[in-house]
This record gives sequence, structure tokens and C-alpha cells, in this order.
Amino acid sequence: MSRLHTSPASPTSPGFWRSPVRGPWFTSVLGIVLLGGITALFVTGLLSYAAYNPDLSSVNDKTPDKGLLGFYLFAWPTHPYWLYRLTQGVHVTLGITLVPVLLAKLWSVVPKLFALPPARSLAHALERISLLLLVGGVLFEFVTGVLNVQLDYLFPGSFYPLHFYGAWVFIAGFVVHVVLRAPAAVRNLRRMRAGKGPEEEAGGEQDFLLVSPRPAEPTVSRRGALWFVGGGSLLLFGTTAGQSFDGPLRRTALLAPHGTADPGSGPGGFQINKTAASRGISAGETREDVWQLVLTGPSGTVRLSRAELLELPLHSSALPIACVEGWSTGDQWWRGVRLRELAARVGYDADAAPDVMVESLQRHGAFRTAALRSNQVRDPRSLLALDVNGEPLTPDHGYPARIIVPAAPGVLNTKWVARMTFGDL
Repeated sequence: MSRLHTSPASPTSPGFWRSPVRGPWFTSVLGIVLLGGITALFVTGLLSYAAYNPDLSSVNDKTPDKGLLGFYLFAWPTHPYWLYRLTQGVHVTLGITLVPVLLAKLWSVVPKLFALPPARSLAHALERISLLLLVGGVLFEFVTGVLNVQLDYLFPGSFYPLHFYGAWVFIAGFVVHVVLRAPAAVRNLRRMRAGKGPEEEAGGEQDFLLVSPRPAEPTVSRRGALWFVGGGSLLLFGTTAGQSFDGPLRRTALLAPHGTADPGSGPGGFQINKTAASRGISAGETREDVWQLVLTGPSGTVRLSRAELLELPLHSSALPIACVEGWSTGDQWWRGVRLRELAARVGYDADAAPDVMVESLQRHGAFRTAALRSNQVRDPRSLLALDVNGEPLTPDHGYPARIIVPAAPGVLNTKWVARMTFGDL
């Protein structure tokens, strides 16, 4: 009996992997799905990074050594106002939905990870290296992403640089792997459509590694396995997507930390990320007779109490809050003073208002200070909000005053605002 038809105990032996489901066609179908899905994840991830305006100010830049990796950055727009809600909702929901596809893909190619010798040619060596980067990178990105969505920061360091640099390492391996394997993937799909069986579909040495020389008895067909993977993805989609929608669908988002019923009821009964207590905000420092907003600009410093702010011209905006974890609120009715009019009180023309640095009362947290671009300050919908849905802000929603800006990530909508410094940053 040949060596291939013994009962090998080592995973480096082709006969060790006996599932009849594995094969070039099965792997290629999963690869095509991941090609489109991961490309969309990468693009929406870059858009999320750009939305933070990291090249505006060092306080917004959590990856100061990015160098050329920031080549694509641009001024994040305020139109349409739901832009970040869409892009980040797609990013997180699609990422979770692809988890079964990713796991099936890794399972389908596991024989190649153990194949010996490690490299048969330069092209094979490049493919093996890209495969290692691909597997390591994708596992790192998906694990850190899912943990971030669940607000479980079990990994060392900050999520922002880890996920950002991990994405670039992964995408480098992904591009190399696609370039090397795309022709074979297309060829395998064509062969399967032509009705060729498992023995005939292996189109090369690397494809042969995926076809067991001594397959076990099948318990499910390859198409059945694909239906199983697709069903898992559909289940995850249904239990995640609702975090980005209003109404009854929000209750289906069982895997999202903000996907259940809105907290409480009344005007302030919508999602929050961090409470006043968790940020160290005490009732004593937000009392109307204590709190003051400090504005700084070329004409000097202006201090305004909440009562004085309420005497200024007030405007309303219907805007959502959308966070990096993928959840978002519906449109809430905010009322307050336009940011550009606050800039005018410290020496700027309202229509030429510059950037602004916003500081919160909170004692700790990555974004207790955040910068906004001039286009965000000048937008008439950008407010220092004092009320929401017809009532004063609640402590957890930022009382006595918070920022609300169209299309901005939630962390840039600073709560418990204490100081605003206008000027080019």
C-alpha cells in the first residue's frame, strides 16, 4: 500500500486530512466571498479612521507614527449627516457576518498550512508567506474588532493603533495572496461548473493538497456545507444589524452591546456609551451655579453659564449618534447654540470659523479632548447642545452641554463640555 493510503498520524501527511468537503472549488467559493467582503471591510475601516480627522490635531491622532499609511486622509464631510452611521454600521455588521465564512475558509485550507517542504519555488514561498500574514492578520483583526464591539478590551494597548496597523499587515498579505491565487480560483470555479468531480478539479500541486487521497465517507455535500456556512452568516447578520436601525429591529441585535431596548424612556431614552459616573463626572461640578463654558479666541476669553447660553439664539438639528462599535441612535432633536456663533463671540466671522479644540470635564478617557475641523464648525447643524427632544440633557447624555456634529464619530461629539479653543490646528 502506498504511503498516501496508510493511516498517517502527522498533519504534514496529505492523508491526515480526510474530509471529502475540502477541495479547490469549495475553497474558491469561500475565497470569492471573502474577496468582496474583506475589500469592503478594509475600505470602510479606512473611512472610519479618516472620520476621526487624525491629521487635524495630535489629540485626534492615535497612530502618530503612521507615516505614508495616512496618504489617503481627507477632511471628513458633514454631508450626508448619516454618513458615518452608514459606513461604520456596514463595517461592523459585515465583519461579524463574515465570521462563519472566515472560519470555513481557514478550515478548508488548513492542509496547506502543514504542507512540506515549506517552499518548492519562489512563487510558492511568496504564497506561503502571504498565507501566514493572511491567517495571522485576519484572526487578529476579527478578534480585536469583535472584542471592541462588545466593549471587552482584553488586548494590550489601545484598540485604535492595534487595529489600524494590523489591518495594513493583513491587507499586504491579502493582496499578495489574491494576486497569486486568483487565476487558480477562477479556474477551479470554471471546472466545477463544467461538471468535473473532486478528482478532476485539482488543477495544480497546491490544489491537490486540498483533495484528500483517502476521503472519509461524506456526511454532507459541499453545497450543503456552503448552505450551513451561509445560514450561520445570516443568523449573525440578523442578530447584529439591528444596532444600526430604529424601531423593532433594534431588539434583534442580541450580539450588540447597544442592541436591546433603549435605556429608560422619555426624551433621554436612547443609547449611550459612557455614563457620567464612569467618566468621574459629579453632580456638584455640573450645577448651574458652578459650571461655566470657557471660550477662547483672538479677542480673548469669554465665560458663559448655562443660563447665559440659553439666552443666545438657539437652533435645532435632527441628528443621530454613531459610534465606532457600530451602534447608532435614531435621529434625536437637539437644541443649542451653533458652534460658528460661539466662534463669533471670540473674534471670528461666523462664516469663516476655524477649527476648534473641545475639552470635557471628564478626568480620563482617550477622547476627553477632541478637535473638530472648520467645515464641521461652520455647518449650521453643528451645535453646542443644551437640550434634546424638548428637555434638558440628562447627565449621561452630557449635561450641562455637549457637542453634536453631523456625520462625526460619537467620540467627537464631546459630552460635559468645559472649554472650547478656536483657531487653526
